[in-house]
Amino acid sequence: MFLLNEILLLSPLIVYSFIRILSLFRRPASRVAFAGAFLVLLAAFPVAESLSHRAGGHASKALMTIGYDALPYLMYLVLTVVLSDIIIGGGRLLKLVSRESVRGSRFRLIRLGLALGVPVLIVAAGILNFHWLRIKEYSVDVPRRESAVAGLKIVFASDFHLGALTDRGFMEKFVAKVNALDPDIVLIGGDILEGDRRDEDTTLFAREFRRLHAVHGVYAVPGNHEGYRGGGKEFSERAGIRLLEDAVVKVDGAFYLVGRKDARSRNRKPVADLLKDVRQDLPVVLLDHRPTDLEAVSRTDVDIQLSGHTHDGQLFPINWITAREYELSWGHLKKGRTDFFVTSGVQLWGPPVRTAGASEILVIRVKFTSQTRVH
Repeated sequence: MFLLNEILLLSPLIVYSFIRILSLFRRPASRVAFAGAFLVLLAAFPVAESLSHRAGGHASKALMTIGYDALPYLMYLVLTVVLSDIIIGGGRLLKLVSRESVRGSRFRLIRLGLALGVPVLIVAAGILNFHWLRIKEYSVDVPRRESAVAGLKIVFASDFHLGALTDRGFMEKFVAKVNALDPDIVLIGGDILEGDRRDEDTTLFAREFRRLHAVHGVYAVPGNHEGYRGGGKEFSERAGIRLLEDAVVKVDGAFYLVGRKDARSRNRKPVADLLKDVRQDLPVVLLDHRPTDLEAVSRTDVDIQLSGHTHDGQLFPINWITAREYELSWGHLKKGRTDFFVTSGVQLWGPPVRTAGASEILVIRVKFTSQTRVH
């Protein structure tokens, strides 16, 4: 729900934008029609959220899609109106635009077309960007210690948010891309299912996950959405995924894999407690849904931490907010002795629109070296 919270902060600007656009209409009937359409726009997202928790067919899915798309449209409508007013105000101050031309019918029509049309183009571009699933590759060196292997190819994906709006062929495409990468291990950073729709059938999703091939298997940690009905252990078992909740496993004598509970879970263990019984004989990879505790983790023997959750803000300029909220909201950061990676996710919550970041699968090529860590 973080998108809704951020957009609620725009409430005064929403009212301002409504008044500014309304003033561009001359005829009373046109003003009434716009006011009605604007009310529908405001109600569209709450309606979509309500439908997302109920059983429904194709009509319900279509209404949900329209309702979710209305949220970014509203945000970019507000930003377009405010930005255009700033530009016009600057032009007036610099005497580049006269008062008479601003009040003219032609100028008003252009402003109206921009205010209503530019957000359509931005949302359309965001929809295309959301559906373009890319591969992002990194390479890092970590101490080999006593590992039985010389390296590791990790494929990491997070934030699937599989549910009623998921394209039918998405999982098939995802599995094909991952298997083509020939991974040593597949790691999943949580939020696999939305899991909150009463008629949701996750059989197809589970069956597709079982088609993943990796030398060391498929592991996951829970995200905040795994708390909903239908998520968590039961789905992971059907999908052939080993779910780690504050657990450590020694993977085929090659490395330790640590999986944490979500940061808002009860009784989540501190990372130091999780690692207290882990010997320093193998590299350590840690999975944590949210990119938190970076400072604490960087002081441990963790070589690599993988996270998701942030969606890289999902919508510009909300990514500026997430960049301030998290030390690393997307990308790679070397901090202390640990390489941190945060993915923007393969899909999104809510609006299937991405104007910040990319829908991505991470490939981390890890080379185990003979270097010795400095403690």
